[in-house]
Amino acid sequence: MSATARRSAPLPEDIRARKGGVPLVSLTAYTTPMAQAMDAHCDFVLVGDSVGMVLHGLPSTLGVTLEMMILHGQAVRRGLDKAMMVVDMPFGSYEESPQQAFRAASRIMAETGAAAVKLEGGVHMAETIGFLVQRGIPVMGHVGLTPQSINTLGGYKVQGRGAAAEALIADARAVAEAGAFAVVLEKVPAALADRLTAELPIPTIGIGASAGCDGQILVVDDMLGAFTAFKPKFVKRYAALGYQAEAAIEEYAAEVRAREFPGAEHVFAEDAPEKTR
Repeated sequence: MSATARRSAPLPEDIRARKGGVPLVSLTAYTTPMAQAMDAHCDFVLVGDSVGMVLHGLPSTLGVTLEMMILHGQAVRRGLDKAMMVVDMPFGSYEESPQQAFRAASRIMAETGAAAVKLEGGVHMAETIGFLVQRGIPVMGHVGLTPQSINTLGGYKVQGRGAAAEALIADARAVAEAGAFAVVLEKVPAALADRLTAELPIPTIGIGASAGCDGQILVVDDMLGAFTAFKPKFVKRYAALGYQAEAAIEEYAAEVRAREFPGAEHVFAEDAPEKTR
């Protein structure tokens, strides 16, 4: 059944069952209108902690709070009907202990209506993933480049090259064995992503990985060209909304200064009937 034909949103178990099938489609969303635009076309929508950079102007995802994720999760949920919603757990909300993670994840689930949460990390987070899954919280994993760990990774570098591949493989396997229903592979060599896709029993979701992954995800503002501060190699821009918006604002400003806007069609006469819209 196609994404456009579904009558209800899939559950995490439905996403897991898509392993090896038609590629899963996903984008990030942070607002109701954007969620509405992608609802019929995505299998799941991620409320990503990338919101800190693309909407709040933060230099990284590290300043994003649990309250921010819940607020944007609530907004996105109002725009979804067909797509499943997953919400990122922000930095500092789950690393301390499984118990801390459960408290944060349960808030996200209860206050946003999310179907699952996503957290970063492999072997060292396996216990936490298992703890959450055993208590009714579906988890999507995330290995490879984990943006919340950029200070220890040395920046936004490709992960898993050469001898580092074995550690990344161990991370991905640990996530799957702990009970995650899918795992994001970010910025890993294509051959390694293909190997993991073949070996793991759960879907792999690529971002800067391989077309052979079980699905793909992009930050929507990157894909639409709305965020223009930088463009990762793995992003294809399907539009140039940032430049179009700036051009439109420039035109508006010029018309206001020239008293060309508002025109006669935009103002109200004393005795004319008023339209509601």
